Amino acid sequence: MNHDMRWALCAAVAALWIAPGAGAQAQQAGAAEMTFFVTSEGSGKGADLGGLAGADAHCQRLASAVGAGARTWRAYLSTQATGGAPAVNARDRIGNGPWKNAEGAVIAQNVADLHSASNKINKQTALTEKGTVVNGRGDQPNMHDILTGSQPDGTAFPPDRDMTCRNWTSSREGTAMLGHHDRMGLGDDAAAKSWNASHPSREEGGGCSQPALRSTGGNGLFYCFAAN
Repeated sequence: MNHDMRWALCAAVAALWIAPGAGAQAQQAGAAEMTFFVTSEGSGKGADLGGLAGADAHCQRLASAVGAGARTWRAYLSTQATGGAPAVNARDRIGNGPWKNAEGAVIAQNVADLHSASNKINKQTALTEKGTVVNGRGDQPNMHDILTGSQPDGTAFPPDRDMTCRNWTSSREGTAMLGHHDRMGLGDDAAAKSWNASHPSREEGGGCSQPALRSTGGNGLFYCFAAN
């Protein structure tokens, strides 16, 4: 074996050893720029997320697992006024933007952009923290129902009807407002194409359990935004 061939072989072997580590570093570098994702998994208890604190902790935990834990993460969830406690608007707890997905695509420049028709949330951009696509309409199983408890403008509902599964503490009673991350509906139903306010979960038999959420095309997933 001549010198050139020996050098080429050594370089190839070195590349095999170096490439995996370099790939992992590149993935973590990309995750560090991520400021928006859909949770790759829910709480496992339907819409019982442990309240806003539990939902935020879930966002933080998933982000940390992919190297994006240096930011402060908040769940895009509203809560309703109850027991003397004021309502909390999802739009008020997620920072100012801009927000990027795991691939660096900007989904909204700011809060106003996020809640306008010009936001870029769709099946191809509403990725998980791992950079994977979430199943939508036509996939098996469909998981496009995303928990929000919010009105289209990102504000909480009045307290006359539970739309947050008892402020994200119930896996039985109540209902939850859901958005479609793939923004797909039937016909000209604009509401069904909303990323944050498409329809409530089912009411009969309790719409907050994991089976109930799955029955309408969900899996207890929610949006996470970096607030700083």
